[in-house]
Amino acid sequence: MASFQKFNAFVEALAEKVHNLGSDQLVVALSNTAPTASNAVLADITQISYTNLSSRNITTTSSSQSSGTYKLILQDLTLTASGAVAPFRYVVIYNDTSASDNLICFYDYGSALTLANGETFTLDFDATNGVLQIA
Repeated sequence: MASFQKFNAFVEALAEKVHNLGSDQLVVALSNTAPTASNAVLADITQISYTNLSSRNITTTSSSQSSGTYKLILQDLTLTASGAVAPFRYVVIYNDTSASDNLICFYDYGSALTLANGETFTLDFDATNGVLQIA
């Protein structure tokens, strides 16, 4: 089980209309260097090479509120290697539509993972509670 951490700047960026989580393109970035909560944009993250990796674009299933609680539901994403993929431990979600590729959150998988040719890695997003909730 991966631990979840939102980036501090996400809250301000959301309040200042940087994100439209219902329509912006969210993407996964992979890193073997620990992000910190104070990181704000993709340039703050040390990424691995994606040469041998399938698309990292995430599909938003729903973005809605009920009784004053907003939930962002994302479709599970399976990454497939077409060759060796460098080790990564952290999965970062960022907004590719925003001009600065603003960061939203990251997952820490606890230890480095590698993918060999043909191997897959599935990001199993919570379809009930959502990736994040705002109340």
